[in-house]
Amino acid sequence: MMNLRKIAPIGLLAVLAIAGCRQDMHDQPKFKPLAKSDFYPDLRSARPLPDHTVARGQEHADTYFYSGMLPGTNNPGDYMPFPVTEEVLQRGRERFNIYCAPCHSRLGDGNGYVPTRGFARRPPSFHIDRLRKAPLGYFFDVMTHGFGMMPDYASQIPPDDRWAIVGYIRALQLSQSATTADVPAGQQMPSQPPQFRGDPGSGATIDEPLVPPDRSKVTGPEHKMGERSE
Repeated sequence: MMNLRKIAPIGLLAVLAIAGCRQDMHDQPKFKPLAKSDFYPDLRSARPLPDHTVARGQEHADTYFYSGMLPGTNNPGDYMPFPVTEEVLQRGRERFNIYCAPCHSRLGDGNGYVPTRGFARRPPSFHIDRLRKAPLGYFFDVMTHGFGMMPDYASQIPPDDRWAIVGYIRALQLSQSATTADVPAGQQMPSQPPQFRGDPGSGATIDEPLVPPDRSKVTGPEHKMGERSE
């Protein structure tokens, strides 16, 4: 009897502890993703978004900036959504050499490293008449959605960098089809090649110009990547 009296309180505490271990936190009244629901007529627990729902940071009110298409149409526009400055072209050149040059080459003639090593199809040159006449929004759209065997680059390249690449592509096209009439008055044609101190750079060393470029003479509207005209 004495042993039972000692054990009874312990047993009572154990029963109370077990009763307190409820499963509410494990079996929550919620729907798992794509689970069936008898509450809705279509039996889907995942409900469609209300009309005109916009995710945070994805308003994209400037439709031309994010699509390259003229507002309300499927026609590509032929203007840049922000001023093209030296900074923009430098950024475009950098991004072009990273993402585009492996196939299109740094010159844009389609003789990049990938197609010359056995890729199934060579990309067209940017310097053919069709692409020289193509509107700027066309290049942006191709980068955004892909074309033929070319995949889209929307996830790798943000919109402002895509536009910077577009500006640089147009600069490449102008560089291969320019005439003496396009040279500004007073500028020597052809330009004098830069002169360097010592031996040319070897790849491990950098060329040191005799006369550093005068950046104070660069004119143009101020622009920071990501800013654009509405």
